[in-house]
Amino acid sequence: MLRSESTNPLAAPNSVSQRVQRDYEQFATSGLPTSLEQYLLDEYDLDVMAEYGGFLIKNPWGKASGQLSMTARQVEEDVAAGLGFVVLKTVIAQDEQGDQSMAAWAIPEARMVAEPIVGQSGEPGWTITWKGRGWWQSFEAYLQLIRDARRIADGTGTLIVPSCKYHLPSPNEPEWRVGEYDFTTAKLLEAWQPSGSPMPLEKDFSPTLAGSDLAAAKAKILEWLRVVPKLIHDSAKRSGLGPVRVGMKLFNALFDDGFQLEMLDAIHGAAADRPEFFIYANRLFDPNREFDGQRGVAFGGPDLSDRNLRVLDEWLAKLARSASEGFMGDSSSDHSLARRAGNVLPWSATGNITTGRMAVEYLRRGATSFQLHTFFQLPAENYSMKVGNRTQRALHELHFHPQTGFVVWLHHLANQRGVSKRPIRLLDIAQSLSAR
Repeated sequence: MLRSESTNPLAAPNSVSQRVQRDYEQFATSGLPTSLEQYLLDEYDLDVMAEYGGFLIKNPWGKASGQLSMTARQVEEDVAAGLGFVVLKTVIAQDEQGDQSMAAWAIPEARMVAEPIVGQSGEPGWTITWKGRGWWQSFEAYLQLIRDARRIADGTGTLIVPSCKYHLPSPNEPEWRVGEYDFTTAKLLEAWQPSGSPMPLEKDFSPTLAGSDLAAAKAKILEWLRVVPKLIHDSAKRSGLGPVRVGMKLFNALFDDGFQLEMLDAIHGAAADRPEFFIYANRLFDPNREFDGQRGVAFGGPDLSDRNLRVLDEWLAKLARSASEGFMGDSSSDHSLARRAGNVLPWSATGNITTGRMAVEYLRRGATSFQLHTFFQLPAENYSMKVGNRTQRALHELHFHPQTGFVVWLHHLANQRGVSKRPIRLLDIAQSLSAR
């Protein structure tokens, strides 16, 4: 069984807690309801419709880009499990001649190891260690994956999201390889067709980037964040194949928290150059840790969520202070002022989301969706549900764990905030928390 948190959701009604305990035990052997969203609405007065990159999605749970979303079979299992969205493995951009400026991230390595990890706070957790980085198969194979994934997800309510690592110039490289942006963006849009809606696209800033020479200069990193969205948007326009909604998946740089705030500020610049949304934040990087003979690996666990939440709190407080100075001396440091001051982009949370409670922590800071990777690949004994695939087993734990599940903690949060309207709508909760 997964470890229970030390703090219980005391504000959740007893009737809810009792039903969650019943469902946790029952679904462990029978499997989840066919329509989980409808069940949550009928049984718990919870409307879990969420948002990802401006798209309404049936629930907030997604598969983060990685080794678990690189085949049609994997996508098929996730769609069958009912995920709200699936972010495909990150492809490495190329130009018309097939040259890849970021070829160092196309490593043919798939072996992963799930390992227990203890954070600096003493809290135990899990991390996944591997040497691989981005997509190492052919570019055409990735385009076929997009087509296959779109076909599999058609009519199911699961959003398919490509992910790409484009050229990022080094501190000594003045020019951007626009041809790489143009060719790759056009090909991704071709594979996405036909569609009447924009294509969501995550621009990946991977954790291993933090340990590379490319990310050694702060000014260059900030330039990347300011320039990349416009390059992708311009490439999409030149292709004539439709618009792209760009999501910047930010990484944890090897600098202090103050620089993370600068990164968040950088993507909230001039409206014309902004992305449509962002993802916060990719795993930490340890330049001294070794795995399979390689020195320097990314890691997750409690230290990752601790840093992410700490930085988000600092950033929102900073925006609120700026807003209060501009609103007739109002000293309130709430999130509504932060929204008005910074016009905060919608965002998706990632980072040590192994319980519903942790998802609610990100929700409290404005996230409207949650993407996971590690929690979908723990050893089988860490899930109480013994039927279905690992995605289904993970969703069972995330929703119905009596102490750490999303159902009890969302009720707990709603009651703490005095939300009396029923059903409790996830998006209303997110809006009220970012506007309180």
